[in-house]
Amino acid sequence: MELRAFWSIFRRRWLLVLIPALVVAVFSVVTYQPPPAPGFNVGVNFIVAQPPTPGADLADQERYYNWLGSEYIVNGLTDWAVSGRFKTAVSHQLAQEGIDVPPGSFSVSADNVRSRLQISIQHGDAATLAQVMDAAITVLSEQNAEALPQLGGETAVLVQLDDPIVTPLPRSLSSLLDIPLRLAIGLAAGLGLALLVEYLDPTIRNRKEAEELGFAILGEIPKKGRGEK
Repeated sequence: MELRAFWSIFRRRWLLVLIPALVVAVFSVVTYQPPPAPGFNVGVNFIVAQPPTPGADLADQERYYNWLGSEYIVNGLTDWAVSGRFKTAVSHQLAQEGIDVPPGSFSVSADNVRSRLQISIQHGDAATLAQVMDAAITVLSEQNAEALPQLGGETAVLVQLDDPIVTPLPRSLSSLLDIPLRLAIGLAAGLGLALLVEYLDPTIRNRKEAEELGFAILGEIPKKGRGEK
């Protein structure tokens, strides 16, 4: 079917094309709720500076085992930082400071990137998030012996590489495109409805359609042009 034929169909059935989109638009306006605030994020990087064994010399082999041990410790701390027990420990640390932040009110993600511990925390309030990160740093630095029994009760030494900076999270793409996508689907449904009605309509509108049905055309009454009576 040529584009001109499509245009002719849509010009005749324009109301059918618009009705689904209008219904979707009205429904979206009536049920619209502002998307929730995206919240805030803060991240900090650590490395483990595990000291050498007391009394041991600083031979190359000893240095190697210190670095290797530090890498394993980072792996263990990464697993601990994303656990529920870590979030509970952070909540308890905040409670000792008189700050009530339930463990389920913030999310923690952590990763081991080239033996470096990256921890990221998200929360809906910037001020509370800064307090949560401070408590998380304290828990990571002072209470990690519980998560690392291989150290025999000793605390791994963490070196903080950067200061925590709270930044707002960008809005999700789905929240920005929600209504436009609905309208696009409504228009697509309207176009499909118009084509279906046109396909089921038995009306013959022009000479070409009559000839395609096998009729012999004996004469044709031209349409009146604009301004003609």
